Amino acid sequence: MSKQELLERIERKRAQLIDIVAETGFNSPKAIQFSQELDRLLNSYNTKHIKEYSTQFN
Repeated sequence: MSKQELLERIERKRAQLIDIVAETGFNSPKAIQFSQELDRLLNSYNTKHIKEYSTQFN
């Protein structure tokens, strides 16, 4: 998955999470599930792209 594709998935998941929280609240099982999915996407981005960027300058 390209960097751009990953960023687009992150933005879509973030928007979905906002909608779910508005409908069901912060502690609903669905909100927690979406939050965890967003965390995984963000961790993937950080692993692939932030670390890659930082190693270029070390």
